[in-house]
Amino acid sequence: MQTDPGDNIGQRLRAVRRQRGMSLRTLAGLAGLSPGFLSMVENGHRHLDRTGHIVSLAEALQIAPVELTGMPLAPADVGMDSAHASIPSLRLALMGIPPDPSRDRRAHPPVPVPALATRVREANRLYHAAEYGHLADGLPGLLNDLHTAAQTATGADRTVLLGLLADAYHPACTLLLKNLGYTDLAFIAVTRAAEAIAELDDPVRTALSGFFHAHVLMSAGSPDQALDRAGQAADVVGRHLAGPGACALLGELHLMQATCLALDVHRSGADRTREVGEHLSEAGDLAERVGETKAWHLNFGPTNVGIHHVSLNTELGLHGKAVSVRPGLNPQILRAPGRQAAFHADLGRSLTQLRGRDTEAVVELLEAERVAPQRIHANASVRGAVATLLERRLPSHTARDLRGLAHRVGLQP
Repeated sequence: MQTDPGDNIGQRLRAVRRQRGMSLRTLAGLAGLSPGFLSMVENGHRHLDRTGHIVSLAEALQIAPVELTGMPLAPADVGMDSAHASIPSLRLALMGIPPDPSRDRRAHPPVPVPALATRVREANRLYHAAEYGHLADGLPGLLNDLHTAAQTATGADRTVLLGLLADAYHPACTLLLKNLGYTDLAFIAVTRAAEAIAELDDPVRTALSGFFHAHVLMSAGSPDQALDRAGQAADVVGRHLAGPGACALLGELHLMQATCLALDVHRSGADRTREVGEHLSEAGDLAERVGETKAWHLNFGPTNVGIHHVSLNTELGLHGKAVSVRPGLNPQILRAPGRQAAFHADLGRSLTQLRGRDTEAVVELLEAERVAPQRIHANASVRGAVATLLERRLPSHTARDLRGLAHRVGLQP
């Protein structure tokens, strides 16, 4: 890689390091380089010409590589690259094609049900942690093992395995594929889950299938159809409110309907605001009734309803109202980095639209990235907010942080 003609990269490195208040040894440790090497770079006795070294230093300093090189450098997100690299294998698993068709399954007995249950829980944990690379890498094997076990199971074991199949397909698989932009594969995943649920003949699980179908329809750009599907599912679960799990699902369906309405630009702004508010109120009442839950591998409860107040008011353009929710709301309660990141990202988006709040907006967007980088790097709305902020005059240290974020979300600052 080339640097600028003056080869001032060492001077830039020293200046940024000092502005960050880092010692040479601290920076070297964070970047995985030796203090002696960095000292020679800063003094002009060694050239910093390896992309890996430049990226490591930029990440340690939380700046864009261009701040060091004087010219752009293509970003990379190893986790997201890994997730996309796993899609061909995951596609085959969704089609029911094993990774090795010639393998004699009779020589390899099915994985025990308890072990599969543990793996399903871990898959959903990885989704909520926004660790998309690790999740996508493990899903094909998990789905194949679940199907293999279900094929030969009978009685109670088969019932359990069908439930595990549905739990693996959503949210771990459906929402992963939706967030990665593979809406067609997300539709296949939710359809596979529906096939398993149909055999269980469980109305609440059927409603759950409708919830995830609505997610896919919304991702496909059809909020009106998503709203209808979520409404149908809400009607079903509303007739079977036996226990906190059903109440939590009904609450999630109200949040889904609110989201569909907020995104449906064919409705008037006044109608959207009123109807979104009604669904948020219903969800809030249910949240107070059941408290914080992990039912259906989701995160329903007062905290998630509060996070939706931020996101939905941001979508409606009610930015002051969105920001007013922040005091007293602690998304860390959920222990779900993906939801935490959504909260900070939407706060950042709303703050971007409020006069004099640009520095706060950058802080929130950076916090969102810190909590769940893979989710934020793939977020088009965050990219739009960053692009807007790049056009504004900011304090030098804030501008530098923003340029680093811009690079990492794929913008050239």
